Order: sequence, then C-alpha cells, then structure tokens
Amino acid sequence: MSQQISGNNIPLSEVYWSLVNKADKKFSKIRDLPFYERTRYENYFFKVFKVYTQLWKFQQENRQKLVEAGLKRWEIGEIASRIAQLYYGHYMRTSDAGYLSESYVFYEAILTREYFKEGLFQDLNIANKQLRFLARFLMVCLVLGRREMVHQLVDQFKRLIDECKRTFQETDFKEWKVVAQEIVRFLKSDTAFMNIRPLRYSLVLDPNLDAGTPRASRSLRLTDAILSSYYYNEVKYSELTLDSFRMLQCLEWEPSGSLYQSTGAKMGLNAPVGVSRINSQSMNDPTLPPNPRKAVLYRPSITHFLAVLATICEELPSHGILLLYLSASGKNGQISSSPLSARSATNVEENILRDFESHTIKQETDPSLQITPSGQSLRQISEDAVSTPCGLSFGSHGLTGSSYIYPSDLVPFTRKPLFIIIDSDSSTVFKNICGAEKGEPAALLLSPSHTPPLISADFSRQPSGSLFTIFLTSPVQAFCLLSGISASDMETDILTKAEKLLSSFMNEWASTLATSDTLHPVWSQILKDPFLRRLLLRFIFCRAVLALYTPVFNNKQNQPECFPSLPESLVPTAPAVQSAVLLMANVFGATSKFTLPQDITMLESF
Repeated sequence: MSQQISGNNIPLSEVYWSLVNKADKKFSKIRDLPFYERTRYENYFFKVFKVYTQLWKFQQENRQKLVEAGLKRWEIGEIASRIAQLYYGHYMRTSDAGYLSESYVFYEAILTREYFKEGLFQDLNIANKQLRFLARFLMVCLVLGRREMVHQLVDQFKRLIDECKRTFQETDFKEWKVVAQEIVRFLKSDTAFMNIRPLRYSLVLDPNLDAGTPRASRSLRLTDAILSSYYYNEVKYSELTLDSFRMLQCLEWEPSGSLYQSTGAKMGLNAPVGVSRINSQSMNDPTLPPNPRKAVLYRPSITHFLAVLATICEELPSHGILLLYLSASGKNGQISSSPLSARSATNVEENILRDFESHTIKQETDPSLQITPSGQSLRQISEDAVSTPCGLSFGSHGLTGSSYIYPSDLVPFTRKPLFIIIDSDSSTVFKNICGAEKGEPAALLLSPSHTPPLISADFSRQPSGSLFTIFLTSPVQAFCLLSGISASDMETDILTKAEKLLSSFMNEWASTLATSDTLHPVWSQILKDPFLRRLLLRFIFCRAVLALYTPVFNNKQNQPECFPSLPESLVPTAPAVQSAVLLMANVFGATSKFTLPQDITMLESF
C-alpha cells in the first residue's frame, strides 16, 4: 500500500507525480519562449525554477518511500537533467557564469551517480535519455572550457552508441552517430593549439590595457551582443557554430586563480537546489564585473533576427553599447553534399536534442519584413540584391530579400550605439552604414572580401572557421596559421614570447589611441571597455599583418577595414605598426613571409 502524507489521505506517490506533471508543463512553456520575449522569460524562469526546487526537495525527503512506491532511478536522473537544462538555458539568456557552473554541477553528479545505468541496454527509451544527457553535458563542458571532460565524454558517447547499435536496431542510432561526428569534427577544428590560452578576457594573461583618460564626452560599456553565423557545411556542435563559439568565449571574463578550477559537485544532488546554487558561487570570481549579455542565434530567419535586435536595442541602457557579430557569405545557392551539411544535420538534432540549449527562434510564416531607410544609396543596394548579392545570406531559398541581411536593415537601429563586426566576402557593402546612421555613429570592423592564400595546406575556411574571427579571438594563433607554422613546430617558450610581445605593442597602441587628437569619438567612447578595446587593438594587428603579408602585399581586397578610420599613426604603413609585424615574424622565424620597408630595424629590447 502506498505511503500517505501525514494528516491526509493523499498517497505520497500521487503528490510526487502531480509535482512532476506541473514541472513538465512549465518546462515545456519556458523552452519554447523566443529570445525576444526577454521580460516574459525572466519572470517565468523563477516560477519554473521554484517548482523544480519543490520537486527535488520532495523526492529527497521521501526518496525511500517513493522508491518503494515504484520510483525508478532514471526518473530521478531525468529531474536532475531538467534542472541542469534550466541552468544552462538561463546562462544562455543572461551570460551569468554562475548558472553555467550550476549546470555543470548537476550534469557531473548525474554522470558519477549513473542515474541512467539501470536498464540502459534493456530499454531503448533509457538509452536515448543517456545519450541525450551526454550530448547536453558535452555542450556545457565545451562552453565552460573543461576540455579534459569534453574528451572523456566524447569517448563515452561513441562507445555507448556502438554498444547500443549492437543491442538494439542500428537504425535507431543513425541520428546519434551524426551528433558524434559533429563533436569530433568540432574538436578537430578547435584544436589544443587554438586553446593554449583562454579565449576569455583574463586579468592574469591579458595585458593591462590602461588606456588612460580618452578624450571622449562619454564612456560606453559593452552590455549586450548578438552573435550569429551561417555557412553551408560549417563546423558546429548542436546550434553553436565554431565562429560564434569563439566570439562567445572572447566576450566573457576568465575567472582567475583557483576559483575556476574548484568544482561544486562535492555537494552533489543530496542538497536542495537552492543550497547547491549558493555553494557553486565558489566556482566564480566575485571580483569580476558581469559578462556582457549575449544572444547566440543559430540560422535565424531575418524577421526573427530583426525582432531580437529591436528588443535588445529597446532595452539597451544609456551607458551601454550593442556588439553585433555577423559571419556569413554574400553568395547564395551553394549546395553541400556532406551528410553534416545544412538542413539534414539540422533536422537530425531537432529530433533528438530538441535544441533547448540555444533557444532557437522558430521560423515564422511571413519572412518578408524589410526595413529600408530613406537614403537613396542604401535603398538601391536592396533593390539590386537579386542580381548582385549585397548583403549576408542567412538562408538557402534563393536570392531574395527574405534570406538576406542588408546594410539597410541595420540602419534604423543606429539610433542606439552599435559596434558592428561583419565577417563576410561581401563585408565592404556594409561601409554604406557609415554616414547613414539615424542618431548614433556606428563603429564598424569589416573583414577582407577575399581570404588570403594560406601557406598552411591543412587550413581553409570550412574546417577551421574564419581567419578574421581567429585574429580577433586568438591573434597569435592566427599569425601562425597565416605563416604556415604548425602546432607540432611550436615551442611553448616561443609562443609565450610572442604573446608578451603582442601585449606590449597593444599597450602602446592603446596609449596612442587614448592620447590622439584625431581619434573619432566613436572609438574614444569605447576605449574604457576591455572587450571592445581588445577587439579594436587586435583588428589593428590583423590589418597590419594582412597588409604586409607577401602573397597579397598591397592588395586591398585581402585587407580588413574599419569605419570611421583610425589615426594615421596606427595604419599599416605606420612605422610603429610595421615594427610589430616584423618583430612577431622574427620570433617565429617567418620574416620571409612578409614584405617590409628596408628602413625598419629591430629593437634590441625585444
């Protein structure tokens, strides 16, 4: 006979399953909320979280009685997995690293306690739950930077798929095989060499870029960012593309010291949810400011992209600036034959992962929203787009306005401060935004329209991501890739010397910008923000390296651009900038790869 709650006749099991049903309904609703309904999500998240806290506490206090009433171990694991998903989903909405750490705590406890082990090879449903859990835990570890755990989980994931294929029908696991191929491909591209040092902003490793007191009437802080990339057959895992992943990491603080290495999992799942939340704060660095809030959009429809952009602009604080990173081709109609490409892989993951992690914005039936400013030149760009693509392709349904983002789409949002990074072969058309703003001059960093020929034979855009994005996130590694220097040829002390050298030059350039009388206010107002300042300084380095790279020397199509322009003292032809390239090339023994004036001499101090 089922155990009953003291004081009434309701069986414990009925109370428990009533809480489970209530939690499931609320979880389904919050999972489907689009990103642009931010206020509604914030309010609803804490309601859902409260229900799961009650559910978790109830099953802890009555575990033995519930087990006697028929509660299975995998059902406990399912609740813990939902809580971990809630934490990760809230991290993706808020960029609060504490929630990411909490998600790791719960997932790791599920792994160590083997909640899905019982009946794993007897029940196909439990096998799929275990695989889904591992796939989601992989994503959390990837974003958190726990690479050792990532590789451990990948091995376990692949082994489990092979064992399940022998136990059940092999056709039941074809989709999971695609997921395994995706993460393996991702890790082959995002190698250990690319992660020798954290991509996040580190107070320990990054230079103290004290820009002094820039001559600006105001100082803006990066409070929000929109990150999106779309390429056929691009490297990705679930809904996180390689380029977006690197930019996501680049716009976060790296907790310093031992705080980041400790694990809150010692609390395990025996503590109530609220207690675990408090304990995991030890995994974070309280001395750091909050991360900029980021919206990572995976292959959004144009109407949804504009809805998210409008929402964030509307909520942007008076001291804030929005970073907009778009990485996509200006060409359309390409079809990839790879089984991992475009729609086939997307459909697979929608079926098995539900893609809760990235909160995909669902397609709407009307994709025709097109915003056009009154400026004639920008309107002409949109009108001529069918014959000559002049934007970014975020779809595969032909050369129509419904699948392209044009410069004219962004102009109405320049009523708020924007820091725009365009990584595309059609990036140059976006310079038309400069001068057409509706209130706030925009800062633009534009990639080269042509990728320079690389000496490294094993590198191209598809397997390793964008070279321009690598320069903005890992400039020393980008320099090595361009110069044909492989990871196997790299010595740690040489890489350390190069990092210190680049930091020294970036400090000098920051001081030059801060004291310049000709620096445009668009740039001076962002110099006190560490993330934007670092991106700008890395852009200066990238532009100089590509301008002096011998195979494309003086070829404008292979050089990035920025608008408004920077002071003459920091252009690629400036001696101070050319010296930096020469000294970096000398460190790696790659001076023959660059064309430099004969009158530039090396400084003995370096």
